[in-house]
Amino acid sequence: MIAIIDYGMGNLRSVEKAFEKVGFGAVVTDKPEIIDKADKIVLPGVGAFKDAKIGLEERNLIEPIINHLNKHKLFLGICLGLQLLFTRSNEGGKHEGLNIVAGEVVRFKSNQFHHADGQDRTTESFTKLSGGNGHRLKIPHMGWNKIQLKKEVPILKGLPGNPYMYFVHSYYVVPDRDDIIATETEYGTTFVSMISIDNIFAMQFHPEKSQRYGLMILKNFGEL
Repeated sequence: MIAIIDYGMGNLRSVEKAFEKVGFGAVVTDKPEIIDKADKIVLPGVGAFKDAKIGLEERNLIEPIINHLNKHKLFLGICLGLQLLFTRSNEGGKHEGLNIVAGEVVRFKSNQFHHADGQDRTTESFTKLSGGNGHRLKIPHMGWNKIQLKKEVPILKGLPGNPYMYFVHSYYVVPDRDDIIATETEYGTTFVSMISIDNIFAMQFHPEKSQRYGLMILKNFGEL
């Protein structure tokens, strides 16, 4: 059974429907006892880090998530579900995460520019360019962007090199360890767009909104 965790935030139904489309039943739940029985759990989410953590605490969902991971059962985190795994977030102040993954969540720099030559620069370096042929990066990062595969990961099986995925976020994760990085993406800087640690897979992009290749990821996860 795949349990999609409902903590009051996120596009839960679209994740559920995406799993159904690739042949796997999934249940949306906020019941700890159902999460305890699940073979796989999915933690999706769109919104503010602080509110998400409060939503998990109020529904007593943190302990069953930790227990699930300690039993080495499979876990998939999507967008905010990736960020919540980390030690802390800097969104709207400093807020403690689940501390399952050492590292922090930081915001894209508002003074970042993208130049027509394909290079990203800060405001200071941008002003030194002749012609001003560039544009300020928009925050949030929203839309399609490439993921660059850094290591082999079972849920990325069958994907072509550097496929496009759909993103919606203003913050990104900075893990303390490089060996957990599964993919990276360029947007004003090189940021981590997916991690993989044993039974844990978590990504900043939305596979449920990423059409063919996103559905392949969900199908691979369901088949593990």
